[in-house]
Amino acid sequence: MTLMFDVRALRAAPHLLPPQTNARIADPIRVRDETARDVAARERLLDAAMGPQRFEKSSERLREGRLAAQGLSVVATHGDTLVGTVRLWHVDAGGVPALLLGPLAVDSAHRAHGIGGRLMDAAIARAKADGHKAILLVGDAPYYQRFGFDAALTGKLDMPGPTDRARFLALELEQGVLAGAKGKVRPTGALHMRRRPSARKARRAA
Repeated sequence: MTLMFDVRALRAAPHLLPPQTNARIADPIRVRDETARDVAARERLLDAAMGPQRFEKSSERLREGRLAAQGLSVVATHGDTLVGTVRLWHVDAGGVPALLLGPLAVDSAHRAHGIGGRLMDAAIARAKADGHKAILLVGDAPYYQRFGFDAALTGKLDMPGPTDRARFLALELEQGVLAGAKGKVRPTGALHMRRRPSARKARRAA
């Protein structure tokens, strides 16, 4: 006879395990810092999840040619396979130092496992621990609201390009820090030595 168990329920209530079962249940997903060896797999995942149009987004203008914030690039792995990624980038939010989050992507075969939420929790916790005061992003409001992001906090800010205001969200890690933020969001991260040409420039050159 084969016994089937809900792993999440058993983690929450280990007393439900039968007496002969080991109470330690291995979690196959690992959330950790991104390393240089992850870069190629990360780019393949982003291409598969978002396609070439990801380089046309207004938020990409804030990442283009820049390095991500140090220590704030996080990946999720399943065994040796990279299945999730999120990074944060230094920006100036209308005179307030902040971070831009994104892109967040999870492999399509693993999207029912809560990986996106775990990456978000890790990224926010690390940003707060490092002393950052605010995080901006452009994304689906119903999803990101669960982490505290709110479009009301970006009302006086503008992205460098057309942006759906309902998707332009922010999270204050220090209450009230964005109260006086006004104007265009600008990139402030360190320049990447090997600047990758934008999709726009690549098409003009083709």
